[in-house]
Amino acid sequence: METKTVKIEGMTCASCAQTVEKATKKIEGVDTASVNLATEKLTVAYDAADVSMEDIQSAIDKAGYKVAADTERKTFSITGMTCASCAQTIEKATKKMAGVTEVDVNLATEKMSVQYDAATVTAAAIKDAVAEAGYLAEEEVNRSSASVDEDRIKKEQEIKGLWKRFLISAIFSLPLLYIAMGHMVGAPIPRFIHPVANPEAFALAQALLTFPVILVNRTIYATGFKTLFRGHPNMDALIAIGTSAAALYGVFATVMIYTGDTSYVDDLYYETAAVILALITLGKYLETLTKGKTSEAIKKLMGLAPKTAHVVRDGQELEIAIDDVVVDDIIIVKPGEKLPVDGVVVEGMTAIDESMLTGESIPVEKTSGDKVIGASINKNGTIQYRATKVGKDTALAQIIKLVEEAQGSKAPIAKMADIISGYFVPIVIGLALISGLAWYLSGQSLIFSLTILISVLVIACPCALGLATPTAIMIGTGKGAENGVLIKSGVALETTHKLETIVFDKTGTITEGKPIVTDVVTVKGILDNTLLALAASAEKGSEHPLGEAIVKGAEERQLSLMKTTTFHAIPGHGIEVTIDDQNVLLGNKKLMDDRMISLAELSDTSDQLASDGKTPMYIAIDGEIAGIIAVADTVKENSLKAIEQLHQMGIEVAMITGDNKRTAEAIAKQVGIDRVLSEVLPEDKASEVKKLQAEGKKVAMVGDGINDAPALAQADVGIAIGSGTDVAMESADIVLMRSDLMDVPTAVQLSKSTLKNIKQNLFWAFAYNTAGIPVAMGLLFLFGGPLLSPIFAAAAMSFSSVSVLLNALRLKRFKPVQANR
Repeated sequence: METKTVKIEGMTCASCAQTVEKATKKIEGVDTASVNLATEKLTVAYDAADVSMEDIQSAIDKAGYKVAADTERKTFSITGMTCASCAQTIEKATKKMAGVTEVDVNLATEKMSVQYDAATVTAAAIKDAVAEAGYLAEEEVNRSSASVDEDRIKKEQEIKGLWKRFLISAIFSLPLLYIAMGHMVGAPIPRFIHPVANPEAFALAQALLTFPVILVNRTIYATGFKTLFRGHPNMDALIAIGTSAAALYGVFATVMIYTGDTSYVDDLYYETAAVILALITLGKYLETLTKGKTSEAIKKLMGLAPKTAHVVRDGQELEIAIDDVVVDDIIIVKPGEKLPVDGVVVEGMTAIDESMLTGESIPVEKTSGDKVIGASINKNGTIQYRATKVGKDTALAQIIKLVEEAQGSKAPIAKMADIISGYFVPIVIGLALISGLAWYLSGQSLIFSLTILISVLVIACPCALGLATPTAIMIGTGKGAENGVLIKSGVALETTHKLETIVFDKTGTITEGKPIVTDVVTVKGILDNTLLALAASAEKGSEHPLGEAIVKGAEERQLSLMKTTTFHAIPGHGIEVTIDDQNVLLGNKKLMDDRMISLAELSDTSDQLASDGKTPMYIAIDGEIAGIIAVADTVKENSLKAIEQLHQMGIEVAMITGDNKRTAEAIAKQVGIDRVLSEVLPEDKASEVKKLQAEGKKVAMVGDGINDAPALAQADVGIAIGSGTDVAMESADIVLMRSDLMDVPTAVQLSKSTLKNIKQNLFWAFAYNTAGIPVAMGLLFLFGGPLLSPIFAAAAMSFSSVSVLLNALRLKRFKPVQANR
């Protein structure tokens, strides 16, 4: 008997659940079937010999419902990509597979993210599809600092390999260029290889200098011709065709010289092939070097965790690898050491620097029972703590995962560039052949037509287009992580700059979420401390936030509490207790009105307190009013500054709360909120966001609690406070690690800076290709101008990719702009 749990789509009520259950139970071979409407899941036990999951799915389909696909998302490292066309080829090959729902190939990170139905397709099948397209895919499992070191070593080897290739290419290309072109400008050429005195040796010397360059760059030909023959030509195909044409023409010219036709000495074309290869290799070296700098944020995060941990096992202190730490291990951390994993302090006191994760520069005091975060630095005391989260579950690992996923995702603005780069290379090959043939048929020489063909092939590489968006997103999300702003996707990064309204939850977001005693008002000569001690004695043990605030207020004043002899809670009103034979009532106005206790002498004071956003708690002793204790949730230090800055950006700010209108408006007035949505039930928060969206606005929601999760998901951009619940952070598009509202304008500024950078990159990439191809096709020559040399075309092509990367690197200088005070 097998048991499986599957998600059911389309259920709306208990009747739907019953229908699915009945349809499943009817199948022969099914033992039990149970549907949970809340989780929308069916658990079914069946005999695999009599019935299959396909039969069960079919029965559910017939009943009018659907078994949701068991989707998985995996990341693969891709080897062999050289340009945007490669990324497009891999995407198309993978998307074609049955069961694959989403594919993102990122040229800058050389990663592929795939979402697929695990029941239909396997990771091995995906790797095979990529291999068939001519590339290598390796599944990434639980990235650790060791795997990052491997990646770094691999990347360093790639950079060294490219530099070595360039040096060899340059060593042979420079003398070749001198021999081929020197005599044209009057430079001295040795007689034994002079084109006039010894044309055969002149041609042979060039051939001998060219073929080592072709040999050292053979990977370009291997990849280029393989992709060409498979029908998905890439940048290497353009270079391979162009330089092969030049080299083969050189061989033909050499043969003609040896047969006695010395007119070919000026048309050997060897130097074009060799110098193009040298320049392309230099461009690829600079591109790889620059690309390495775009992913520094991930490297920094990965480098935060220590490699080893000191744990206590069987009474002994052992040093073990961080990957060997398990949950419930007791870890010892001395001053100056990094904490290896997340946990809870069991012994000792210290201050811990958590700035690398939260951006908060002041060390946080920690003692027994306090949570600690892996990769933070222990400043001054030795502590022992119990590991609660290890490996991929630690806060650092989750942050790295978020940043990696964001860097691997695509922004909507990239779609146009992706579509163009997918068709670009075949179109360029077509244009090169057409323009070369057209010039030849118009009466130009074969060598002229060949120059046109090679120039068009070499200048028109879509690399700049493919790198324009992902590099900017990588650096943008990396800078966000450095500033405590975790942006989960390219879509969120792009949408944030369009925001028109930002809705803040009040409690725990604009305010601290921890009420405190703000005022003690007394009558009949009662002392403040006496009234507060009485109220705290009554509320001792209370779980109500306002009661807890009163007890804490008394503790802060170091007041002695009295013993209560009776205690009676009055729901929605307050409490009634007996202390030292005195009857004490503590609660709201309704409680006092019910007991017919006059509040006349305190009515003005209570109205003023309520107008200030404070909650008045009335205290009566033996049937007579004794005073008011006002409790308020204090506004966070940076709430006013953050809202001021958003106003300077032209963004409307709203506040959503379950509080009454008067209290809500008092808080709103303190911080300069434009619109107040008060007395909103938790389940209605998403509806309020939807109403704002119905006005045609792009809306962000900022919250921290479980009850904010639906609104965070409904908003165009959901922003969760880092101190909030896991549910809120899961539902959000952006997580603010520092719980500082100043990071909301930072997120908007970062989005604007990144989008501006992407647009600049795309403009220059499009402009370059739009201008470069017609020039290479001979447009200037047609109107009496110069003909573009293939060597200059190669230099220009290399520069286009490097210039886009250098522009993206300017984002590294991003710094949040503070509000003008």
